[in-house]
Amino acid sequence: MHTKDSPAPAIDYSRVFNQAIDRLHAEGRYRVFIDVLRNKGAYPNARCFAGHNGPKPIVVWCSNDYLAMGQHPKVIAAMEEALHDVGAGSGGTRNIGGNTHYHIELERELADLHGKEGALLFTSGYVSNEATLSTLARLMPGCIVYSDELNHASMIAGIRNSGCEKRVFRHNDLAHLEELLAADDPGAPKLIAFESVYSMDADIAPIAAICDLADKYNALTYLDEVHAVGMYGARGGGISERDGVAERITIIEGTLGKAFGVMGGYIAADQVIVDVIRSYAPGFIFTTSLSPVLVAGALASVKHLKQSTVEREGQQESAAKLKALMTDAGLPVLPRPRTSCR
Repeated sequence: MHTKDSPAPAIDYSRVFNQAIDRLHAEGRYRVFIDVLRNKGAYPNARCFAGHNGPKPIVVWCSNDYLAMGQHPKVIAAMEEALHDVGAGSGGTRNIGGNTHYHIELERELADLHGKEGALLFTSGYVSNEATLSTLARLMPGCIVYSDELNHASMIAGIRNSGCEKRVFRHNDLAHLEELLAADDPGAPKLIAFESVYSMDADIAPIAAICDLADKYNALTYLDEVHAVGMYGARGGGISERDGVAERITIIEGTLGKAFGVMGGYIAADQVIVDVIRSYAPGFIFTTSLSPVLVAGALASVKHLKQSTVEREGQQESAAKLKALMTDAGLPVLPRPRTSCR
C-alpha cells in the first residue's frame, strides 16, 4: 500500500501509450500518411516518395481542392507578391501585433460574399467552428444548442466545450428538431447548428425550413458551409446564397482550404457577433494569425470565384460525366441532390 512516506508506484507510461496504438491496429483504424508532393500546373498529378527508390508519379483523387484554385496562376502570383512584400509570417497574434492589411481586406471580401456586416478569420475551419460555437453558447446563460447528428467533429467539440445543454436531432429531420425545440423552455436562448452540404453522405440541409423553425422558436442559426463555399451560388457564397437564404442565417462559417484552395477558416455575421467572438474566443485571441502569404492567396481566390463561374460549372460537368460513366458500368451511385451552382 502506498503511504505518505513511501514512493509512489512506478507507472509504465510507455506501456500505456503502446497499448493505445495497439488498439488502433487491432481495430484496423491505425493510419499511415502517404508522403507526396503535388505538381504545380499538373493537378491532380503528384509524386509519391513512400516505399520507392525515387518519387513515383501518382494521381491524387482525394484532394479537397475541389476547383484546383491551389494551382491557379492568380493565387500563386498573389502569394509570391505578398511573400516578397511583407515576408513569410504574420508576426504574432492579432490581439498583440495587430492586423495585417491582407487580413482586413479578406474579411471585407468574405463579409460581402455572404451579405453580412463583418467576418473574422481563423487558422482553420476546425478552429473557427470550435472557437465560435464554444464562445457564443457560453456567453448566453442557459443556452441550448440543437445539433444535427451528422455535424462535423469540430462543431461537436465546440458545443461540448461550451458547457451548455445540447439536443441532437436526427439528420435533416425537421419534425424531430421541432419536437425538441417545442419541449424546451420558450425563454431559454437557443442555437441551431447544422451544415449545408454534409461531407459523408453529400446531402443538403433544408436551410429555409430550419430558418422557419428558428423564427418560430426564437433561435439563432449557425450554418457550416465548408463544403459549399466557392462551389455553389452565383458568386460562390454556398448553398445559402444559391437558395437565397443567406440573410436569414445568423452566422455562416466557411473554410479557405477546400474550394478556395489555400488554408484557413472564417465566420461571417453581423458586426456585434463578430466583435464578441473576436473579443472572447481563446481560439482566436491566443494563436498566431494566418500568414499574410496565405491570406493573400485566399483573397485572390475569393475575388476570382466571385467573378468566374467557369470553375464551378466545369467541376459539375465533370462530376455529372463521372456519375454517368459509373452508372453505365453498373456501379452504385448515391442519388444526386439538386446541385446547380446557380
